[in-house]
Amino acid sequence: MKDLLDVHIHTIASIHAYSTLRESIAVAKERGLALVGISDHGPALPGSIHEMYFRNFKVIRNKDFGISVVMGVELNIMDFSGSTDLREDTIKRLDYAIASLHDLCITPGTVEQNTAAIIGAMRNPYVKIIGHPDNPQYPVDFDAIAGAAKENHVLLEANNSSYVSTGSRAGSREKAAELLAACKRCGTMVIMGSDAHIDLDVGNHANSREVLEAAGFPEELVINRDAAAFLDFIKRK
Repeated sequence: MKDLLDVHIHTIASIHAYSTLRESIAVAKERGLALVGISDHGPALPGSIHEMYFRNFKVIRNKDFGISVVMGVELNIMDFSGSTDLREDTIKRLDYAIASLHDLCITPGTVEQNTAAIIGAMRNPYVKIIGHPDNPQYPVDFDAIAGAAKENHVLLEANNSSYVSTGSRAGSREKAAELLAACKRCGTMVIMGSDAHIDLDVGNHANSREVLEAAGFPEELVINRDAAAFLDFIKRK
């Protein structure tokens, strides 16, 4: 399977990550990616960056990096209606937004509540990706999530970091099989994301690839194969 992009990458702006924007982009280029996306955490996550950080991306001239660069955010879903932690007039300045459930921002609810939170976030026209939707800490209705993702033109993520056995989302690898089965039934597109918090992990989707291959997931439903298709995807809603 071709793997030409990684758009779930955190820099030192997220405080608990350890590489700069330039370091992360350089590694992506060295590893032969065609496109790289920086998506630091939204301001509601403790220790993250101020909203102003996301309002000045015009100074980042991606032509100067020798690789296609897009600038986004990993929004925090804040309630069961799917509200997020940046104002619309800020999000609309960005190339794309990932929306995710994090326990420091929202206490896990019931299957119905967690599902409603994710689907509510999908209805935000600027949200293009749902991050780590197979986190067992937030049980959801995978068929409902997959159907809503296709309807709302949103990608579901196969998060490489989630599938590390010693990581903070243990059990995600098993839940991924259920998510991917639902995506196959619905014809829903997915995206592999490294969730890198250090440049060493940029473009590392080894665990995600294992999970997709184990599920027999169709390559044509994995958008990492085509950087141009991803750019087209995030422009449409």
